[in-house]
Amino acid sequence: MRLLVVYCHPVPESFGAALRDVVVKALTEAGNDIRLLDLYAEGFDPVMGCDERRIYNEMDRGQHPVPEHAAHLEWAEGIVFVYPTWWYGLPAMLKGWLDRVWTPDITFSIAPDTKRIRPMMQHIRKLAIVTTCGAPRWWSYMVGHPGKRTIMRGMRALFARRCKTLFLAHYLMDVSTPQSRADFLARVERRMRGF
Repeated sequence: MRLLVVYCHPVPESFGAALRDVVVKALTEAGNDIRLLDLYAEGFDPVMGCDERRIYNEMDRGQHPVPEHAAHLEWAEGIVFVYPTWWYGLPAMLKGWLDRVWTPDITFSIAPDTKRIRPMMQHIRKLAIVTTCGAPRWWSYMVGHPGKRTIMRGMRALFARRCKTLFLAHYLMDVSTPQSRADFLARVERRMRGF
């Protein structure tokens, strides 16, 4: 399977980097074709400018602001996001990537007559999130887990109807231990091999 791994963390020696490495290793060893997007390492610009916003709703493929990233989305059959949950949501860099890359004519279209959104990513059959959260599990769900909802509900709506999903989170990351991190890495490796 062709899997796009979207990684977002600014610190090269972070636990997030260890998660990224385990995800890529497990998916590759399971026989998948992997492409890795490391948003910070490549210096992705998450800021949508004025002119880009003005044409967004009528944008076509030829106007896409980051065509190489759009090509990755079209290539993929599954997407795995690896990122830290900050203030219950997505890092600004990742949110900016969604804003700038998931454009009309690539990920969705809007019918001119009914104004309904038509999903254009029916080729995506698998979706996973691997994340860390400073808060405990119960509090993350109490506040609505906004980052998880953005991807698992909002973006997922553009994918194949029967798209399989997987969500893996290491809660209480701010007070984690070497053992809790090792256990989570092992869990991620096991689940990614079966993904």
